[in-house]
Amino acid sequence: MNVFEAVKQSVTTRQAAQRYGIRVGKNGMAACPFHNDKNPSMKVDRRFHCFGCQADGDVIDFAARLHGIGAKEAALMLARDFSVPCGDRGDAPKSRIRPKLRQESEKQRFERMERHCFKVLSDYYHLLRRWKREYAPRQPDGEWHPLFVEALHRESHVEYLLDVLLSPNIGERAALILDYGKEVRNLERRMAELAAGDTAGRESRSGQRRDAPER
Repeated sequence: MNVFEAVKQSVTTRQAAQRYGIRVGKNGMAACPFHNDKNPSMKVDRRFHCFGCQADGDVIDFAARLHGIGAKEAALMLARDFSVPCGDRGDAPKSRIRPKLRQESEKQRFERMERHCFKVLSDYYHLLRRWKREYAPRQPDGEWHPLFVEALHRESHVEYLLDVLLSPNIGERAALILDYGKEVRNLERRMAELAAGDTAGRESRSGQRRDAPER
């Protein structure tokens, strides 16, 4: 079995994407590294396909395109990095490829930060809209829930920030990322804590229902 066949049988594109620093969601979707992808539009499984730029292929095509190398070099790199047994694995050009994997250009770093910022703000925006529905007062003189108040105060501002991130003006986008970097990190931690609390609450309620005596 040659190196191409061995790699294709042993390594999925999803495994390669995660190994080389691309964040893949549970549904197999990832932000496409081959175009300026604002939302995850690339499906990675055994093969990959981007619904935005139409990039498509197998794991070797993916690695070759990601690192700007030939198919043979990509196959050898994958064989080495995933310990795939094949006769010519030792011929992988280590000195040329490995430093390239560790380096990130300023453009790539900016685009990664931009995608992350947009995702966190988008998740928060949808959370605010849900709070606005779920915690709205049921009576005209009812007490206002703190999350409902937060949704009223923050929804339009977060919507404005998302519009800026979709703007063609790169200067405005860079300024927003610089100004709101700390706030975005705080939001991400807070949403993770809220999600963990919701999960614990659901599990607790589920356990109580199971333990309740039958009538």
